[in-house]
Amino acid sequence: MAEAIDIRELNEKIERHSAFVTNLMTGMEQTIVGQKHLVESLIIGLLSDGHILLEGVPGLAKTKAIKTLSSLIDAQFSRIQFTPDLLPADVIGTMIYSQKDGQFIAKKGPVFANFILADEINRAPAKVQSALLEAMQERQVTISTTTYPLPKPFLVMATQNPIEQEGTYPLPEAQVDRFMLKVIIDYPKLDEEKKIVRQNISGDEVKIHPIMTTQEIEDARKVVRQVYLDEKIEQYIADIVFATRYPDKYNLKELKGLIGFGASPRASINLALAARSFAFIKHRGYVIPEDIRAIAHDVLRHRIGLTYEAEASNVNSEEIVSKIINKVEVP
Repeated sequence: MAEAIDIRELNEKIERHSAFVTNLMTGMEQTIVGQKHLVESLIIGLLSDGHILLEGVPGLAKTKAIKTLSSLIDAQFSRIQFTPDLLPADVIGTMIYSQKDGQFIAKKGPVFANFILADEINRAPAKVQSALLEAMQERQVTISTTTYPLPKPFLVMATQNPIEQEGTYPLPEAQVDRFMLKVIIDYPKLDEEKKIVRQNISGDEVKIHPIMTTQEIEDARKVVRQVYLDEKIEQYIADIVFATRYPDKYNLKELKGLIGFGASPRASINLALAARSFAFIKHRGYVIPEDIRAIAHDVLRHRIGLTYEAEASNVNSEEIVSKIINKVEVP
């Protein structure tokens, strides 16, 4: 009974503290038409302190989405266009000689911001990718012999264009694993498309005003960590991740020859963190199985290695995750 009262109290607390999410969503809708999943994923990444990899054809408002979010939060925004001739120093910064002081001083790169848009991350060579990925993982950058902490919050949204493969450097599996979510963005619906056209030819520019500070986001993250995650939900998360590694143990023998390697423990951690943030977005103080199912594809699609057999059969990680979710017992 005491636990039920605690949950009720927690629910009321989360409801109070998550009120700003509605304002953020409304603010995003001022410039972004449709793309609800993209907006939700950005807020989940922001609240969970995780990074997002976006895949979609050009022109689907990926840049606009993160730019709008940073304007709503009164945060620093930086856009890095990845190209084959980019150098690590162009991302993290370098030492330059100051004639005035007669010594070398650190010139910080564009990575020193709260929100980073790494546009077409697979266009730059491995050296540049690893420079950004180190900053993402360690939340710090080393220039020469000095280490500088990155600002908080720090969110990287990297984009990939799925169409062009020429002149690209695909991210290795170990690096893709650093992204909390991989979100696939699709074309807008017909009525949304008409609204987009109307909005863009009217010539009226929407002015976005900050409604939050970065400190408020830091405070919200602390509250998100208090969202209740039951042991049964933990078991459900572990079962889903283990089913990607040992499908035959979960009566999924047909997947055994299709999966080259399963999801890492990072997947379990990120499933739990993202589920908490998802519950918070829905103004709920506890995680339910539907939350796990809602975010499972985004957390797992880039963490499952496919065999040649799967590729030959035109099976993708999306279908594998769906089969696992439908088979693993829901608590």
